[in-house]
Amino acid sequence: MDWSGCELVEVIPGKVSSVPLVVGARIPADVIFDYVDSGSPLEEIARDYPSLSQATIAALLAYADPPESRSS
Repeated sequence: MDWSGCELVEVIPGKVSSVPLVVGARIPADVIFDYVDSGSPLEEIARDYPSLSQATIAALLAYADPPESRSS
């Protein structure tokens, strides 16, 4: 996933192996998709990562799957 255009994700060289992280957290952005792929609801992700709001989680998911990319 190319996170370079997402304001909610940052890459800091040397921090957590330079993987894309949720801004202000040491949480790899891709971990959110691991949860979603396993069928976890947003509430579970927010419970397991209390520093992330459900709104932030939803915004990350929307960035990865914007409405214009979805089939009608």
